Amino acid sequence: MKIKSVFSHSFKKYGKVLTGYDVTALLAKLDEKTEKPANAVIYEPSDSDLEAIMGDVFSTNAYGGMPIQIGYCNGNNTKLNCLEWHRGSELNIPSNDCILMLASLESVKNGKLNTNCVEAFYVPKGTVVQVYETTLHYAPCNAVKGKEVSKEGFRVIIVLPKDTNTEKPAIKEVDFEDKLLWARNKWLIAHPDTSEAKQGAFVGLMGPNLDLAKMRG
Repeated sequence: MKIKSVFSHSFKKYGKVLTGYDVTALLAKLDEKTEKPANAVIYEPSDSDLEAIMGDVFSTNAYGGMPIQIGYCNGNNTKLNCLEWHRGSELNIPSNDCILMLASLESVKNGKLNTNCVEAFYVPKGTVVQVYETTLHYAPCNAVKGKEVSKEGFRVIIVLPKDTNTEKPAIKEVDFEDKLLWARNKWLIAHPDTSEAKQGAFVGLMGPNLDLAKMRG
């Protein structure tokens, strides 16, 4: 798998880099107060300390006045595992370099997508990356440096429409996509070799579970 840059032309169909935001204090607070597991990934949808720093700015400027939440995704990861999407764009802001594995929602057919449709993009630390709502994504991955996967792990700010990724609402299926709803405003397809699949997530990823460590090491 070739790893491209979020500043490349190839990224334009998935999102864009936002400029003009000073995220120095936000990332300093992220590094100061949040843990980074060595062998796992943790996710917190909403953190009041982070929201106090830039919640108003992102709500007003990046989301046009809509209510948002600021949380984080931290840890170490080299695998694709699943892909998800939301109604509304997501902002990713890493405090150290990371990689995003992405695909287009239009590539999903009846809940299925072959992992050969997935592309990888390098995100330098401090970059404010907008991921469109039509872009499939999941947990970030460790950065690749040369031919080796970094052992540094990642801390990434995650900005989303308010209440996204919280408790799944009670739902009566009226459309096929309802089968894929995994949490509030979170539709997900899983690879069969994942804990999410074992927990009942819709198995929709066909092909190998992409692993940067195997592809680069």
